[in-house]
Amino acid sequence: MANEETTALTVEAIEAELRALGVRQGGVLLVHTSFRAVRPVEGGPLGLIAALRAALGPDGTLVMPTMTDGEAVFDPLTTPTVDMGITAELFWRQSGVVRSTHPGGSFAAAGRLAERICAPQPLAPPHGVDSPPGRVHELGGQVLLLGVTHGESTTLHVAESIAGVPYSVEHPCVVEVDGVATTVMIPETDHCCAGFGRMDAWLSERGLQREGRIGNAHARLVDARDLVSVAVAHLTDDPLVFLCDPREGCEECDRARASVG
Repeated sequence: MANEETTALTVEAIEAELRALGVRQGGVLLVHTSFRAVRPVEGGPLGLIAALRAALGPDGTLVMPTMTDGEAVFDPLTTPTVDMGITAELFWRQSGVVRSTHPGGSFAAAGRLAERICAPQPLAPPHGVDSPPGRVHELGGQVLLLGVTHGESTTLHVAESIAGVPYSVEHPCVVEVDGVATTVMIPETDHCCAGFGRMDAWLSERGLQREGRIGNAHARLVDARDLVSVAVAHLTDDPLVFLCDPREGCEECDRARASVG
């Protein structure tokens, strides 16, 4: 195995790749990433975070998902992420980073618009218009998928909310009510999300998605408004377009389909 200390890309090299891909200086950038796909980078995940922030510049705002399992009362200052990856987990712990307070669907942000993006939101839907990814969409931000696919893109749940899809699945989440830990059911447009992969073709055929390499990862970059607009158009034609075919036996999509009506 190659020695990462000698082969790792510098923060400056990653920054240059991000800018070449189209990351806008001074913009808002929502990032879903797998550091395993990007590495090696000097400084590890913290080096990647530094490169992202450098590419955005001092007036930019970096956003990442910091979601949890909802099995205990959420504290934005201490509750670790679940299945969000090491980059997001280290990002929210950095000084000056703001974290939203949704008990299951929190996000973290750093930069000029961080407080606005992480402002209080309703419990449901977790990723609707009035949520961090919804605000990234409103602000004309970009979505960067770094070593992951559209299946991880929370912005597509914003599109589902705008389109008013007919499916909704409830999940338990522990919240504090009058000082007592209480389990509540939170409805969301939940399914396996494999169908979100259709966005690759829909965006590419319109010239709305930029693709390239960041480190060793395949990267996709798209404007949040373009992403939502294209998704809503397809959802308007077929509200169930993102659900797996019933013949595929996907339990999550079958559960969403069963909730219709």
